[in-house]
Amino acid sequence: MKKFIYSFCVLVLFVSLFTACQTESTVEIYSTKETIIKTTPLTTYIERVVMQKTSQDNIIDKSNCFMVKLPYIVTVNNVQISVNTVNDYQLVQMNINAYSNDNDIVNIHYPVTVILNDYSEKILENQNAFNNLIIECQANSKDFGKINCITINFPITINVYDSSNQIASTASIINNKLLYSFFENLEDNKFIAISYPITITNSNGQNTVVTTNSQFEDLIKSAVDTCPDNTIPSLDFIQTLVSNSWKISYYFHESEKTSAYDGYTFTFNSNYKVVATKSGISYNGTWSTKVDNGVREFEIKFESDPLGKLNEGWKVFEFNNSQLRFRHTEDINDNDYLYFEKQ
Repeated sequence: MKKFIYSFCVLVLFVSLFTACQTESTVEIYSTKETIIKTTPLTTYIERVVMQKTSQDNIIDKSNCFMVKLPYIVTVNNVQISVNTVNDYQLVQMNINAYSNDNDIVNIHYPVTVILNDYSEKILENQNAFNNLIIECQANSKDFGKINCITINFPITINVYDSSNQIASTASIINNKLLYSFFENLEDNKFIAISYPITITNSNGQNTVVTTNSQFEDLIKSAVDTCPDNTIPSLDFIQTLVSNSWKISYYFHESEKTSAYDGYTFTFNSNYKVVATKSGISYNGTWSTKVDNGVREFEIKFESDPLGKLNEGWKVFEFNNSQLRFRHTEDINDNDYLYFEKQ
């Protein structure tokens, strides 16, 4: 963060001192390298880190979309179990494992309240309501879920900047729920910056002091790749790439430039040719991929702009059947992003 200290004012009158200088104040001007907005990739990654964790009771609801709010009662193999604390999940598991010739169905006693990833709550009156919620969750399965195994140590401070690039307000965030709500309610045109340093804890209890956005993003990427609690699709990247047609849903190079690719459809063929089509006109290019030190790399080559702007050595951040997300790092504070979405 750049700081400019206005430390000299001529004392003529108290009024002129008050109006002509900022009374020895520190004015913070945002740095474009460290400021983010609502749609910035880091913002969306952090939002997924601080989502409500809903996987701990999968033995009961078999869904990462929500968790059943304690306390409640279930019946397993004709045994009624009161689930009052997280430790009682083990009682359910033990009862499931007790017999080898039973159906192991966990029957929830309704009504119950469920908590969704976004911290909202719903009351389910019966099994039909539960089944409908499962269907709704499956319809949204193209979205990437919560990122586990990484914990932000609170409190943290976030600065919000005004149209003059000066701090308009600050928010002190004390827990995951408040940080999630802060990002959800953030206006599209607001610039914000995390006040570093902050401390991040991984699943092994190891702390890392984070001082930049890029470092924070790298830690999240590590959790995406290695955390067993995350929903990692067992998909083949090449098969996924060539099996669908794609459009660019997000492109960032120095600034967001997604609109430059509106209307383009991309088809990646198994012969390493790629065809981009817009308004009936096709543009031919090539693509390649390899795995280097466990990291999937991806490259596109087109001759003419704006498609030629995509000619980077991209690395896969994450992907599923509906989305491909790539990142390219120029230096420790300069990342480019390319997202494809299934047509």
